[in-house]
Amino acid sequence: MTRGTAPIFPVSTSDLTIEYPPHGVSPAHVAVHGLTLQIERGEVLGLLGESGSGKSTLASVLSGAAYAPGLGSARPIITGGEATVLGFRMRRIGRRKLARLTFGVGLLEQNAAATLPATMTVAEIVAEPVLERDRRYNRRALDTLVATMVDAVRLPLAVLPRYPYELSNGQRQRVALARALVFGPSLLIADEPTAGVDVTVRDAVIDLILELQRERSFSALVISSDLTVLRRVANRVGVLYQGVLVGLGTIDEVFDDPWHPYVAGLAAALTGLESESESESDDETDDYEDDMFDDDDHDESGNHAEHS
Repeated sequence: MTRGTAPIFPVSTSDLTIEYPPHGVSPAHVAVHGLTLQIERGEVLGLLGESGSGKSTLASVLSGAAYAPGLGSARPIITGGEATVLGFRMRRIGRRKLARLTFGVGLLEQNAAATLPATMTVAEIVAEPVLERDRRYNRRALDTLVATMVDAVRLPLAVLPRYPYELSNGQRQRVALARALVFGPSLLIADEPTAGVDVTVRDAVIDLILELQRERSFSALVISSDLTVLRRVANRVGVLYQGVLVGLGTIDEVFDDPWHPYVAGLAAALTGLESESESESDDETDDYEDDMFDDDDHDESGNHAEHS
């Protein structure tokens, strides 16, 4: 970076307002209002908020998905401020710049595991973003790239010829993640990456994203309504409430001294969950100690007492 040149953040927004224009009988709707934040290089920023808070709208705009053809009047538009992603200004971005942007941004969409094309194999699904750009891409090189990505998300290569219905939810989510990372993006935007995934494998999915982020050094915006997910993966968190950023910082900074009632409510819930977790841990310890004492119980004669 040249001395005196402002740093280029993977994501930078300044007083950003995103609106859905009137559509049919639906009036205009402001989804995000006055948002200012930055994501540092190599940082994972978690974004938390209730349904309808503007999280997915923000993901759609920052990833470039909002500019895809076919959305028509349902497309969210930037009506105030600015968003810059990987150096590209998103307000009225042109087609060529959008193509360059989406090459550097991987998008793991909400419910990605449930929306994989049912008629395509795993190999075809992971290869699809490449072939959409270049139908003449070298087949041998593409096969190698696809196999490398499937291996990177900790799936056996035996899944390559299989179809989504032959896989578990957790495996399908890994396939979607492989597709999102196939270009080796500088930025990953993951919208509710554990939604629809079995509870038993949610931690594994989040841990995989974290492992890949460390291995490949990309920045990430991870959107979730589950604070425990963000605690595992995020360096900082932002809290959206009705389209407004009402908290930003480390989890401790945001929830130890909340200034907004919504954040205060989340902090109380978080404290309750942590207390419950500690209580369960204590109960498990007590049960373990009781078992130890039970095993060592003796009768007065010095013989082991019989247990029913």
